[in-house]
Amino acid sequence: MVLYFSGTGNSLAIARAIATATNDQVLPLVQAFRQDLTSEKRIGLVYPSYDFNAPPAVRKLVPMFRLNPQAYVFLIIPCGAQAGNSSWTIRRLLREKGIEVAYCHKIRVPDNSAIVFGRNPNDQKWKFSRFANRLQTIIDDVRNERHAYHYSWWSLIAWIMGSERMQEWMIRTFRPAVNADKCIGCGICARVCPMRNISIEEKAGIGPHCTACLACLHACPQQAIEAGGKPTIKERQYCHPEVKKSDLYLRPSGD
Repeated sequence: MVLYFSGTGNSLAIARAIATATNDQVLPLVQAFRQDLTSEKRIGLVYPSYDFNAPPAVRKLVPMFRLNPQAYVFLIIPCGAQAGNSSWTIRRLLREKGIEVAYCHKIRVPDNSAIVFGRNPNDQKWKFSRFANRLQTIIDDVRNERHAYHYSWWSLIAWIMGSERMQEWMIRTFRPAVNADKCIGCGICARVCPMRNISIEEKAGIGPHCTACLACLHACPQQAIEAGGKPTIKERQYCHPEVKKSDLYLRPSGD
């Protein structure tokens, strides 16, 4: 089983590529914690790096997983550049549950947070061809259940980025907000939100459990979701080219 946490499709596309090669299934990480996965002999977690660490939602959910202590567990971190403490943190959380991670690696992908800083994530699609060999290496390693820990050490800069003051700044910068003048209530933002944190009844009101994945911002066809008080430019909205927007919709609870 390959579990993924994905806002704009990078992690989903990588999870699919690995699962296809290993004849496994893929499942959103935010739904997997409700299931008993103790019968799975191989478990992969594919999730991005946010602020040099695993996304807050991933750090919250992983301790709730029910896994087989004998399973081959691997972590893959899609990131714009640096993985920071992304794999180190999850390794620690799993070890506290008696689960040892066998393999960690990272792979560079377009950084969807670039839009917040006035850059275009679509200008980074050159990373797909440049890191195609890295992806193939990861697939081969996982298929053969190799043991290795790439980019999985504690990082001082990641610790600094995780400080209370820095996190407060990041939340102010990345937390999306709704421009009510542009919102037409289409509901796409609510469907792509991995946290089910958006209410359409309140004209796309964003709730308190935002994990700053920016899925809603990139998916909104009206550019009605904005971050950092800046208008969202259509040409800078990003979705992985092999992923449809509808692929990111979560199934209803209980499915």
